[in-house]
Amino acid sequence: MNPLDTPLGFSCNFLFVPGTRPERFLKALNSGADAVVLDLEDAVADGDKEKARDSIRAAWPTFSTEEKKRLVIRSNSPGSRYYAADLILAQELHIACLLIPKSESLDQINGAALILPNTAIIPMIETAIGLDHLNDIANSQQVLRLALGNLDLQADLGMVCDIQESELQMARYQIVLASRVAKISPPIDGVTPSTDDIERITSDAQRARRMGFGGKLCIHPKQIPLVKMAFMPTTEEIAWANRVIEADQSSKGGAVQLDGRMIDRPVVLLARRILAISGKH
Repeated sequence: MNPLDTPLGFSCNFLFVPGTRPERFLKALNSGADAVVLDLEDAVADGDKEKARDSIRAAWPTFSTEEKKRLVIRSNSPGSRYYAADLILAQELHIACLLIPKSESLDQINGAALILPNTAIIPMIETAIGLDHLNDIANSQQVLRLALGNLDLQADLGMVCDIQESELQMARYQIVLASRVAKISPPIDGVTPSTDDIERITSDAQRARRMGFGGKLCIHPKQIPLVKMAFMPTTEEIAWANRVIEADQSSKGGAVQLDGRMIDRPVVLLARRILAISGKH
């Protein structure tokens, strides 16, 4: 099984749920979220890590096959004393996707891939070291797409950002560029801390789409419809995506041009993502 053959490569919103709140797991899946991240890291206190793993383990048999395809587990960071147990849980449950926070090296990602050969990996870029090693991380084994941990990155860099996070524009650009060069799915932008500021949530999501991100991390179900709306393709984009898919199918995966542009894997992935988000695939 190809670990990258997962709809999570096209998902535009990822909703975090604490691993210690099993009563929220199904609610999150039914919230309209494309993907649900069962969190073992920031949302779980140090003394509750084992409880969170046990809660996810107990709930896992209750999920349908389709629901499991939309579930992601965020482990604790590599090097932490909780990381090994998180990988064991992921291996035991045969999870479709692992979100690795504070990813900083190719070896970290390849090490996880070795343990989880059938699992897609989303490294989170949250530190200066991770940003410095961005290209290596993007080209590591089984990387589906990158994600930005915007709040942690600000803290690690000692930034005091304005409300638009203008100071992180270069980091965002680098993450989008590295993803394109590595020919992986467009990255996932970081969270908006506010759950009630509709204008800010919408603006942040629109900025992410303009910059080339393919999705956004969410911390509350109220953010989901706003993010979905911001990432919804236009009629023209849907028409273009259909033409790309048709041209790719006609060429049977061979080299082909459309409107004077070569159609390669990233272009086909973009077209598929547009159609997946629009619901017209």
